[in-house]
Amino acid sequence: MKKLVAYITAGYPDSSWTIDLLNSLSPYVDIVELGVPFSDPVADGPIIEKANSLALKRGIKFLDILNIASQSPIETYLMGYFNSFYNQNMETLIPKLSNIGVRGLIIPDLPYEEARIYRPLFEREKMDNIPFVAPTDDRERISTILKDCFSQFIYLVAYAGITGSDKKESLDEVVQNIRDITDRDIFIGFGVNEETAKEKAKNVDGVIVGSHFVKFLLDESLSNSEKLAKIVESAKVIKEKINE
Repeated sequence: MKKLVAYITAGYPDSSWTIDLLNSLSPYVDIVELGVPFSDPVADGPIIEKANSLALKRGIKFLDILNIASQSPIETYLMGYFNSFYNQNMETLIPKLSNIGVRGLIIPDLPYEEARIYRPLFEREKMDNIPFVAPTDDRERISTILKDCFSQFIYLVAYAGITGSDKKESLDEVVQNIRDITDRDIFIGFGVNEETAKEKAKNVDGVIVGSHFVKFLLDESLSNSEKLAKIVESAKVIKEKINE
């Protein structure tokens, strides 16, 4: 069965609501990316960028995010920008995250060459540092990135650009290159929603949905309970579509 990974901005509209959402999503979502709000999310489009800004304005702290993660009923990764984690001291942060049950980190602005420094730390704590593969990466580059990969899955970026865009690129060759190098699951992200999920899930092991869910957080015409219901119903639909 193909997996659904949901990105949720942590702490917006508040921490307790985020925890309620995670509990409600647990029947349909296999993995959650708990988004760590950051002031300059360079890989994210305007939807997630706005949610980041609003969460920060409401005073979300890293300690709040740890509290949310510790209560998540879904396998949880923290997704954020390297500065957020580096400021917590990686040598102490990774063991702390492991102790509260976080499976790993997803850091879009940490290149492979710099991430290698922290590989022994992740391996020691049995945590993932999820690698990214882009459609612009050739076979040699993919081989370099994925050599001896120990993470649960590969994050395949659906197109060059930012999250939330509606672009299409042929990924058959890059998927085959990944398959030739590793047997790890391939999850595709960027531009996945109810309309595109079934098509994007072809030839991969799951989809990563972010902006599509976060847009409901930003819809001020909805009450908090309505936002939760909309996200859960959409997750249910996407999970069904990718497994038709």
